[in-house]
Amino acid sequence: MANSAKRLLVVGPSWVGDMVMAQSLFMTLKARYPGSSLGVVAPAWSQPILERMPEVDEVLPLTVGHGEFGLASRRELAARLRGCFDHAIVLPRSWKAALVPFMARIPQRVGFLGEHRYGLLKERRKLDKQVLDQTVKRFVSLGLSQDEAERGDFAIPKPRLTIDRDNLVNLRLTHALSSRPAIGMMPGAEYGPAKQWPLSYFHSLAARLIRDGFEVRVLGGPKDHAAGEAIVQGLPHAHNLCGKTQLADAVDLLADCRQVVTNDSGLMHVAAAVGVRIQAIYGSSSPAYTPPLTDNAAIHYLGLSCSPCFERHCPLGHTNCLNQLGVEQVYQAIRDDKQSAGGAIVNA
Repeated sequence: MANSAKRLLVVGPSWVGDMVMAQSLFMTLKARYPGSSLGVVAPAWSQPILERMPEVDEVLPLTVGHGEFGLASRRELAARLRGCFDHAIVLPRSWKAALVPFMARIPQRVGFLGEHRYGLLKERRKLDKQVLDQTVKRFVSLGLSQDEAERGDFAIPKPRLTIDRDNLVNLRLTHALSSRPAIGMMPGAEYGPAKQWPLSYFHSLAARLIRDGFEVRVLGGPKDHAAGEAIVQGLPHAHNLCGKTQLADAVDLLADCRQVVTNDSGLMHVAAAVGVRIQAIYGSSSPAYTPPLTDNAAIHYLGLSCSPCFERHCPLGHTNCLNQLGVEQVYQAIRDDKQSAGGAIVNA
C-alpha cells in the first residue's frame, strides 16, 4: 500500500467475534498511516461495536441480511462512496463482499482469492493457512505488504473497546444489579451446539459462585433467552440479561465483571477486548485458531483425539469435548486467586 493512501476503506466481516478481531487490522492501519481516515462497511448490527473503536472514523452500514445478495443496497452504497477512498481491504472471501469497492471505483482493492473475484480485486492474495493460521492474522496481513504478510512474523495488536461508564451506571440501575462482584456467563455460540457447554453445567457453576458471594449475569441475544432462564432458574443474585440489552451494553456490563465464563463465541471476543478475566471453553473449535486476544484468559480445552472437528453438531453424537469438561475444573480456575494471567491452557 502506498504511503499516499490516506483514505482507507475496510469491508468488515459478518460475525461479532470477527468484527472485534478486525480491530487489530484497524489499529495496524492507523499506526502505519498517521492522519489517515478509516471507513468500515459493515452490517448495521455491528455499528455499536465499531463506535467503540477509536480507530474507526466512519461506519457505513450495509442494510443486507446475512446470506442475502442485496444488489440494490450495494449499488446505492457504492454510489455514495465513489471518489471518497483510495484503498479498500475486503476481509470476507465471498464474491459479493468485493462488489461495493469495485462499484465505487476505488483504485486499490485487496483481498484473498475466493469465489471468482478476479475482476473485482486489483490485488488478489493467496491464503497460506500454514503461515496465517489464525483469523486475526489473516485480517492484519491484508493491511501489510505482501512480503511482510508472507513472512508471518508481524505484530498483532490486541483489540481494546472503549467503555461508557455513564451507560454502565444506567444499566446497573435499570436491571437492579447488586454491588456483589459479578461473574458474566455467555452460554450462546451462534455457530452451533458443538461449541456450547451444557446449560446444566452453567447452572451448577452459577449456584456455587452465588454461594461464594458473587452475582451472576447471563449475557446474550434474544436467541439465548431460554438458555439464560435455564441457568438462573431458582437462583438469587442471578440475572438473565439475554435479549434485554444491546450489543454496546454488553461491552460495558462485561467490563464491570470480575471474570466471565464463555463458550468460543462473539461475546468472548468482546470480553477479551475490555480486559476482563476470561474462562474460555472450547469444544468443536480450536483455541489455536480463534483464541481470545488477551493475556488475561484461561483456556479450557480437552483436546480429544476427535478435536477439533469444527462441526456445528458432534459427528460422533456424544459431544464429549464439552460433556467431559466438568464444572469443578472451571470453578477452581475462577477461585484460584493466584492463577497466572498468562493465557495458559487448563487441562482436565
